[in-house]
Amino acid sequence: MTTIIDFESGEKSLDWLGLTDAIEAGHNLPKAEISDSFLYRGKDTLLQRQAWVDGLGIAVKSATVFPDNPANDIPMIHGAVTLFDDATGILSALIDFHLVTKWKTAGDSLLAARKLARPDSREILIVGAGTVGRNLHAAYSSAFPDARFTVWNRSPGNAEKMAAETPGLRVATDLEAAVAQADIVTSATMSTDPVLRGEWFRPGQHIDLIGAYRPDMREADDTALQRARIFVDSFDTTVAHIGEIKTPLEQGVISREDVLADYYQIDRFQRHSDDEITLFKNGGGAHLDLMTSRFILDRFQGS
Repeated sequence: MTTIIDFESGEKSLDWLGLTDAIEAGHNLPKAEISDSFLYRGKDTLLQRQAWVDGLGIAVKSATVFPDNPANDIPMIHGAVTLFDDATGILSALIDFHLVTKWKTAGDSLLAARKLARPDSREILIVGAGTVGRNLHAAYSSAFPDARFTVWNRSPGNAEKMAAETPGLRVATDLEAAVAQADIVTSATMSTDPVLRGEWFRPGQHIDLIGAYRPDMREADDTALQRARIFVDSFDTTVAHIGEIKTPLEQGVISREDVLADYYQIDRFQRHSDDEITLFKNGGGAHLDLMTSRFILDRFQGS
């Protein structure tokens, strides 16, 4: 019988540290086969991302994006994840799209921070006061419980609203000053032009970049990449596809050897000194949706 997991029911049994452990374990299995497909009707899109990990299973994440929906008080994005058994191909579960996306995106970044950020990090800056920014606050709070959080947003009103909803969260009005004070900077904006400048960074920081997902998008400038040791979640989904890495590679700002490791070489995710700057690019991918979905199903079923 197929298990159906809605957002509220599925989230009750989840925790961020457990998810990062599951993602790390998933990368110890054979490398995932992944693919994406798109169908279009004018402004409307059907996106499907597929992944198969031998020993874990198969996931197909489907999403519809209808930009005109909000004008009719309907959410723009809808979707579901179908999870299939690895041994038999039987449909195991249908899981809410937004549940998987929330936990996959923030959990992906948290795993890198657990490996690369200084354990004594106490000041965390969230750049971007959207839904992802709120999820990042929840995720990072689990691994850095003594940290103080600050949020900066291009529109100050959205930052104030997020702070009003989040006890203890402070609002920054000067991004350069906020970056200089942070031990960890986690950025989730939709910017096509860099909002973070490497000249603002100081020794010992960990920089987490999430927002850019297209070739024309970047959140950090060339200096940021040149000053940091660079890591990614997946070579396949970042190096040739996302402007954060693709553009500086093409322009000779950095070399391919400067991108040190992805999660399939997670033993290389190490900080070599307290003074170095580490930078992680979160690119996502269907294999991470699969690992997250499997974790959600296992927790839902009590295993």
